[in-house]
Amino acid sequence: MSVVKINAIHVPEGHGAELEKRFAARKHAVDSADGFEGFQLLRPVKGDERYFVVTTWKDEESFQAWAADGAKAAHAAPSGAHAAPSGAHAAAPHHGGQHGDGPAPSDEHHGGAGAQRPVATGADLLEFEVVEL
Repeated sequence: MSVVKINAIHVPEGHGAELEKRFAARKHAVDSADGFEGFQLLRPVKGDERYFVVTTWKDEESFQAWAADGAKAAHAAPSGAHAAPSGAHAAAPHHGGQHGDGPAPSDEHHGGAGAQRPVATGADLLEFEVVEL
C-alpha cells in the first residue's frame, strides 16, 4: 500500500519565490530512491502561509530507508538548494517543526561558504496511507 508524506512548511509572506527556487534546483534529487513514486510542491492560494511538499512512497519501509540514508545526501545540496521530498529535509525525519520528522526537503543549507538563510519558520509532517478503492 502506498504511503503519502506531506511536509507543511510555514513560509512568511514574500518568501515563497525563494522556497520555490530552492525546490526547483533539486526537484529530481529523490527520483532514484527505492520506492519513491512522486513529488509535488503545493503553493498556498489564500488563507494559509504553508507550502505543502507531498511525496508518495511504495510503502513505509521505502520512506524510512530514504529518510535514514537518502535524505542526508539530498540535504547536502549545493548553493542552498534542497532536495525535493518531502520542505524540512524534503520529508525526512529532519522536517517536523524546524528539525523534526517529515518527508520533505529542507529550506536551509547547513554550513559552509555560501550558506543561505532559512526561508521557512517551521514545518510539520503529516502522514497518510492511500486507500485502495
